[in-house]
Amino acid sequence: MTDVTTGLDALLASRRSPFQGERVGLVTHPAAVTGDLRHSASALLAAGTDLRALFGPEHGVQGTAPAGDSEHDPRDPATGLPVHDTYLKEGPALTELVEQAGIDVLAIDLQHAGVRFFTYESTLYDLIAAASGTGTRVVVLDRPNPLGGVHVQGPVLDPDFSSFVGRAPLPLRHGMTMGELAPLFAELLSAPAPDVVPMTGGAALPWKASGRPWVPPSPNLPTLAATRCYPGTCLFEGTNLSVGRGTTTPFEFLGAPWLDGSLASELRALDLPGLLVRGARTTPLADVHQGMPLCGVQLYVTDTEAFDPLATAVHLLALLIAGWPDEFAFQDRTFDVLAGTDRLRLALLAGTEPRTIFDSWTAAENFATRTRVPYLRYSRS
Repeated sequence: MTDVTTGLDALLASRRSPFQGERVGLVTHPAAVTGDLRHSASALLAAGTDLRALFGPEHGVQGTAPAGDSEHDPRDPATGLPVHDTYLKEGPALTELVEQAGIDVLAIDLQHAGVRFFTYESTLYDLIAAASGTGTRVVVLDRPNPLGGVHVQGPVLDPDFSSFVGRAPLPLRHGMTMGELAPLFAELLSAPAPDVVPMTGGAALPWKASGRPWVPPSPNLPTLAATRCYPGTCLFEGTNLSVGRGTTTPFEFLGAPWLDGSLASELRALDLPGLLVRGARTTPLADVHQGMPLCGVQLYVTDTEAFDPLATAVHLLALLIAGWPDEFAFQDRTFDVLAGTDRLRLALLAGTEPRTIFDSWTAAENFATRTRVPYLRYSRS
């Protein structure tokens, strides 16, 4: 196990703060903690930082809001600082929010999930644009990518499908940290490059090697198991299946009222590497199919390096289209913005073999070997 020192911990350990004499705004949430689990806002205040305001992403500074929402309390109950809600704000509205906060520097400390459609990547992108419009300096406190930094997979975002679940032309699984994404985003935006407080240790390794406890970055990624499945199973939010929201296993479970145990048997027969499959039944207390008994599958990752969440998702989608053609349905636009393209959905509907679909993702390989290289800060060996 390799202990990782995050950007926040490195900053606190430094004898010289990057915020000398500056008024600071902090973009934060519950997973932005020190190695001993102090929240970033409290830790920075205790270190003497002139912290003037907090900015909340989706789910809020305290992380109490569900998906698709944020907190609306104008004051943070833990620190008493004013809170500015960034969720679903962009362009002039977000620029005005930063300007009205009365700060000199915007510090961004967000734990992301390692996939393009997780909204914290878009929050980073939009805030870099907003800060550029106000002349506010941006400092990113870097954190590990929980999926590691080696594997880059999936379709690259087509600009026609740009949205808050995908701003930049990244593969679905990009293999970068927020501190590595920040200068790439700045270049795309023609904005000043943010300063980055880097990590030390095995920063590009999967989370299990970080030596850090897992703090959920959002309510429906409560465990590392859910986070490992998320790059694939989140695509099912663009279908008529439940992804397990409202159960104890979000993003590990997929199910519907019209499914039966044969889906688990068929998926198990594929013998996908690093994965065990269990037929499962549950009744979600919220979200899709709320209150209805569901049948489906639960995914158990046994080898994080061998397991391929995107391949698993594509195989599952192919099985559903073939086995339940009258029941299974895509929510076309939702699925396409999550995938970043309509090509995946159309290929599946055309009966394209999963292996052929995987082979079409050469743009992701080019991103891994060319586009991202100038921005990488940590060894991938």
